[in-house]
Amino acid sequence: MGRECNMRGRQIEASGDVQGALALIKGEQGAEEPQRRCEIVGAQGKQDVELLDAYSRAVITVVEAIGPAVVGISAKNRQPDGNVEQVGSGSGVIITPDGYILTNDHVVRGTNLLTATLQDGTGFDAVLIGTDPATDLALIRAGGSSLPYAAMGDSSALRVGQLVIAIGNPFGFQSTISTGVVSALGRALRSADGRLIENIIQHTAPLNPGNSGGPLVDSRGRVVGLNTAIIPMAQGIGFSIPSDTAKWVVSQLLTLGRVRRGHLGIAAQQRPLARRMVRFYQLGADYGVEVMAVAPEGPASRGGVLKGDVIVAIEGHEVASVDHIHKFLAEWPVGNPVKLTIIRGQDRMEVEVVPVEPASSGLEPTGYQ
Repeated sequence: MGRECNMRGRQIEASGDVQGALALIKGEQGAEEPQRRCEIVGAQGKQDVELLDAYSRAVITVVEAIGPAVVGISAKNRQPDGNVEQVGSGSGVIITPDGYILTNDHVVRGTNLLTATLQDGTGFDAVLIGTDPATDLALIRAGGSSLPYAAMGDSSALRVGQLVIAIGNPFGFQSTISTGVVSALGRALRSADGRLIENIIQHTAPLNPGNSGGPLVDSRGRVVGLNTAIIPMAQGIGFSIPSDTAKWVVSQLLTLGRVRRGHLGIAAQQRPLARRMVRFYQLGADYGVEVMAVAPEGPASRGGVLKGDVIVAIEGHEVASVDHIHKFLAEWPVGNPVKLTIIRGQDRMEVEVVPVEPASSGLEPTGYQ
C-alpha cells in the first residue's frame, strides 16, 4: 500500500533526547525527519488511503442521515394480575413522519405493550397496525408527529457486491452499525416457525439478536431491506427482506388491514435462465421462478404444475421473481383462473390454476404461496 520506513534524518541518541521524543510524539518535528519513520509514501499509497477515506465518509454520512430514524422496540405483555412481562426486543425504522414504523413480525408477535425508543432516548408508546407472518414483516405506529423518517429504496436495483449498512440495537446496544456487501439475491429462507420466506437478500453485514427489524441501507441512505435473520454459528451471513416486498406489504396493511393474497400452493425461488433459452423463447427477463415444492391437492397440483417447473409468465406478464407472483396475485380476484407460462425441461407450455385464499384452500399455512 506504499508503506515504508524512512531512513533519513538524524538518530535520537540512546542516552535519551526526551524533548526530541516528546516533539515527535506530539507531531512537532522540525525540518529534520526522524530515523526509521514508517509512513505512506508515493502516489499509489496516497490513492489507496483516499479510497479508504471515501468509504469511511460514505458510511459516516449514511449513518448520520438515517440513524435518527432507527428505533429500539421493546415488546411486553400485561398479565391479568397487572404485572408486566418483558417478551422481547428488537429494532425498527420509521418510514413516515407521523410515526409508522416497519419491523419484523417475530419482534412484536404475541405482545400487547409496545414501546419505540428514538436515538436520543425519547420513548413513545406504539400500537400494532398489522402483520404479515409470510414475510416476517409488521407495521406499528408510535404516538408522535414530525418524526425523523427514512426513505424506502429500490431493492430490485441491488447488485451482488454492493455496499450495504445494517443499523439496529443488537443485545440492547442502541444505534449499532455494521457494514458489508450484498452476497446474493433471491434466496429462500425458512423461518423459526417453519415458514418459507422467499426472495431474501443475503449480505455480509454482521447481525446479532436485537438487529431484527432494523434497516439495511445502501450508500445513498435508502432502506433496501429489513434485517430478519442470521444462521447461528455462521459468520458473515445475514438475511434481509427486500424493500420492494416491504412496500407492497405496507400498502396492503394500510388499505386492507391485512395482506390479501391468492395462493397457488407452491414453494418457489428465483432462478437464472440459460441465455440460449431466453433467446429461443424470446423471453424478456434472464430469470424465472422455479417451483421447489407443490402442495398436495393444492391449486397448482390440480392445475398440473410439477416440482422443477420454471414459471416465466403469469397471464402474459413476465415473472422474474417471487415478488412478481405475490404482487400479481394480490390484485387478481381469488377464485378466478389464472394462466401460468412455464418451462418444463426444454418445453414451453401453459397451465391454468385457480388461486385460493389459504383459509379456504386446506393447505398447510406455512411453506407454500
